[in-house]
Amino acid sequence: MEEKELYRKLGYVKISPYRSKTLKSIGSEVKMPSEIAKEIGIKTSQVSASLSDLKKEKLVICVNEEVRKGRLYKCTEKGLEVQKYI
Repeated sequence: MEEKELYRKLGYVKISPYRSKTLKSIGSEVKMPSEIAKEIGIKTSQVSASLSDLKKEKLVICVNEEVRKGRLYKCTEKGLEVQKYI
């Protein structure tokens, strides 16, 4: 990722404690929003909103978009790169 884009995405993530904690919680694993919420101590709805934001920035992807319950999320390469700086 280009340095300028990296810093823009990093700033976007760091400005929100929820986005930062959500991205860090996923790490290199595949997790459900409820797992992330329990791990970092915030509501599942807050995690879902953060995941939606992170998805728009292409930092995370949903690996099973077709299901209603039990969605799983993982970091993209860009997400893993941004994670190194938070």
